[in-house]
Amino acid sequence: MNTPLIAMLRQMSPTDFAALGTREMAYIRVLPAEGRATFAVHAADGAPLTVADSRDLAIAICIQNDLEPVSVH
Repeated sequence: MNTPLIAMLRQMSPTDFAALGTREMAYIRVLPAEGRATFAVHAADGAPLTVADSRDLAIAICIQNDLEPVSVH
């Protein structure tokens, strides 16, 4: 257990905690669209960033912008 990390997280304001990871990761989610799926890329805080035609393109966009892509199930 990482006690110093837990203590630091407990002392964070709700706003700071919500912003955790916003500059490091983005999540990708499937958007159903008229017979073909598109892929939405969102910042960690939920802000929409872009939409891509393929999952691979969505991942490439994240990587190009120094964001760690994660999938939402």
